[in-house]
This record gives sequence, structure tokens and C-alpha cells, in this order.
Amino acid sequence: MAPQQKSVGHITNLLSWPAARGPWCRGTISPVKILIVEDEPKTGDYLLQGLVEAGFVVDLVRDGSTGLHQALTENYDLAILDVMLPGLDGWSVLRGMRKAGKDLPVLFLTARDHVDDRVKGLELGADDYLVKPFAFSELLARVRTLLRRGAKVSAAEFLRAADLELDLLRRRVTRAGKRIDLTAKEFALLELLLRRQGEVLPRSLIASQVWDMNFDSDTNVIEVAMRRLRVKLDDNFEPKLIRTVRGMGYVLENPDCV
Repeated sequence: MAPQQKSVGHITNLLSWPAARGPWCRGTISPVKILIVEDEPKTGDYLLQGLVEAGFVVDLVRDGSTGLHQALTENYDLAILDVMLPGLDGWSVLRGMRKAGKDLPVLFLTARDHVDDRVKGLELGADDYLVKPFAFSELLARVRTLLRRGAKVSAAEFLRAADLELDLLRRRVTRAGKRIDLTAKEFALLELLLRRQGEVLPRSLIASQVWDMNFDSDTNVIEVAMRRLRVKLDDNFEPKLIRTVRGMGYVLENPDCV
């Protein structure tokens, strides 16, 4: 393995650790492993951090040759490929994967929005195509759709804490067996809290993951959303699960894991 990959793998392992430890306190999460092949440093690091925080195990490499080597020697559930890469381009990486019999879903990222480029990628066996710049929330939705299509997340369909259950596929939430209706943002907020239960999540992280924006201290959108979520999830139930940590953020605590 190249020295660069060792360094990236080390960073990935450190970032992945909170999301992977103690599955009995993290919902029924079976680690899903994703390969990112992206040479643009900011984009690659942004994807790495976002996908790890969403609960995935992620490897990031910076060139096509290393990307193809990783895809052929490791087991991944999905690959995210940039088209324009040093060494081998994304199309060549995909061609090599398919030739070797690797049928994992592939999502292409590219700044090139030509129809011919999209058609070429799809004909080579790509499953989806996302043009830069993109919102992380859209990429995450596409990743989950591809994983569901490939039946790779059957063990990660539900997230739980105490008597609270979130069904990722049906987009349903219940507590003590009672159906709870949430807005799309409330659902995303609860999913983040459940995936990172036991951790104090700062407002900046919540803003970037749920609203796909930089945190602005002058807005109270997070406080309002959290208040509404508590009314629906905690007001009529025991024990209380969501707690404010003054000056730091919010945490969802599973009493079975304290």
C-alpha cells in the first residue's frame, strides 16, 4: 500500500471510530464501506468527513491507479469516483473494476456536464452521475438509494434508542409503538442524533449535516427545530432522550448505554 494511502487510512480510522464503536448503543448499524477516489483535496476531505459522520466506513485515495488497486483488493459496498484523476481517469478505473468482476455501485462526480460524458459513464457500468458543485445532502441521498438498490444496507435499516425506532427505508419514526410524523428536516436531525447518540453534537456540525450550511450564530433555526423534535419525541414519553448541553450543543442519550 502506498504511503499516502496509509496516511489517509489512518485519518479515516480516527474519524470512523465514534460511528463504529458500540453498535448496541448506535442503533442496528452494520458498517457500510465506501471508497472515494478524488484528487481535489477540499472535495475529498469534505466527502470523507461527511460520510464518516453519516455512519459509513470510508477510504479516500487521491489518484486513479491507487483507486483501482483499492477497489480490486478490498471489499467495498460503493465507490465514488471523480472523472478527471491523475494516473487513470475515472472511466478507466470503472472499466478495470467491471473487467475484474467488481459489480459494486459506482457514483461518478465530475465538473463536466456534457450529455456524452454521462452516457459514456453509464455505458461503462456507472450507476449514477452527480455534477459539481453539489449539495452534500443530495449526494448522501443518492448514496443511500444506490445502497438500497444493491441490498447492501439491510442490517442498517433501523436506528434505535430505548423505545424510539427510526426506519430509514420507509422514512417512519415510532416511539413506544406510536407513529410520530416528522418533517424532512426533523427526520434528518433525528437520524444524525441517533447515529451519533451519546456524543454532544455542536450546532456547527448540525448545521452542516442537516441544513448543508455554515453555522450562523444569529439564526435560531437549530434551536427551533430541536424544540419541535423534543415536543414530538420526548414530551409525552419517558425517559427523556434529547438533552441540551449548555454552551456546547445537543446529545441524544440512550439510557441503556449510559
